[in-house]
Amino acid sequence: MINESVDKSKRQFLTTALTVVGAVGTGYLAVPFLSQMQPSVKAMAAGAPVEVDISKIEAGQLIRVAWRGKPVWVLQRTPEVLATLTTLDNQLSDPQSNQSSQPNSSKNPARSMKPEIFVAVGLCTHLGCSPTFRPEVAPHDLGADWKGGFFCPCHGSWFDLAGRVYKGVPAPTNLEVPPYRYITDTQIIIGEEEKAA
Repeated sequence: MINESVDKSKRQFLTTALTVVGAVGTGYLAVPFLSQMQPSVKAMAAGAPVEVDISKIEAGQLIRVAWRGKPVWVLQRTPEVLATLTTLDNQLSDPQSNQSSQPNSSKNPARSMKPEIFVAVGLCTHLGCSPTFRPEVAPHDLGADWKGGFFCPCHGSWFDLAGRVYKGVPAPTNLEVPPYRYITDTQIIIGEEEKAA
């Protein structure tokens, strides 16, 4: 019988080397797997806040921007429109916006941070159709009670120019007001709420 001694230092070196190579290999396999779980650049951009310049919006004009794949309206309301808002309370389902989605800074009769600028998600709260902007007063197709607002052509829901829903229509709640904040007097960011002081 031949007595061969085992070189334990070589065995220790090989074990350590294989462990290191195995850890590096596992890392190379894990990185692509874990990175594919991250949202794509396009998906992150779709949910990112949107900056809107409101300096060029004329009185009575509505502009549309996209945020999170949804249309968002920014409306410059006139003093005449603001005066009509309180006259509609008895015709509205939720005039105080108690059941509606809006930031606390917009929980007021005008549903906005500044009364003249109204920001809302342009999707009906019934089934998600996009209502049309109908600023005219008492058009023949909507009747004498219409003081301007948003009309959903899909199922006939009415919203006033503060996005509040009328009684007796399919839409259950007022239009959603997204989180937004002012950067300057003429710039807003949709998708970020005003920070608490």
